[in-house]
Amino acid sequence: ITVYTSQAAFLAATASSGVDTFAGFSITGSTPSPITRSAGAFGYTAAVSTTSFFGAGTSADPWLSTNTATDSITFNAFTGGVQAIGGNFFGSDINGLFSAGDVTLTATDASGSVTQTIIGATTASFLGFVSTGAMTSLVLSSVQPISGFLWPTTDNITLGTAAAVPEPGTYGLMLAGLGLFGFLARRRQA
Repeated sequence: ITVYTSQAAFLAATASSGVDTFAGFSITGSTPSPITRSAGAFGYTAAVSTTSFFGAGTSADPWLSTNTATDSITFNAFTGGVQAIGGNFFGSDINGLFSAGDVTLTATDASGSVTQTIIGATTASFLGFVSTGAMTSLVLSSVQPISGFLWPTTDNITLGTAAAVPEPGTYGLMLAGLGLFGFLARRRQA
């Protein structure tokens, strides 16, 4: 799994990406867990270990958050061959408004897991994970501050496939071909 902290670099490493902006998600109350959502041609399930999600953000820009601060959000049951998942990850307060703090993400594929913590996450904090195989899950949790609580929150979940990267042998063949053309061009001039 390769980790990207830049959305531009993440998008360059993915193909056919789709985004879930959580349009239509209730920000005035709780939503029973799990929920099934889509991002372009890809589908996924988001679940919390307690009973429900809580809407955060505004009606113009809804976010997905937990109803319990110490809960985590698990994204899994991906459909469409998801090899990449990213998004904006941050914290919110009891009223569903942005709150500064740290959040931790763990991405898992068939070969193992990678864990990253965003220190001082903001609504613009981006983290993305790209695998050469199928992604199996992504877990978002907040690091609880010494006083008060921080709810794990996300927006703009982006799913996609890994962009095709040529094998080293392909580069070797291309260089050999260019060398042959150079040799033939030089020979003709002589």
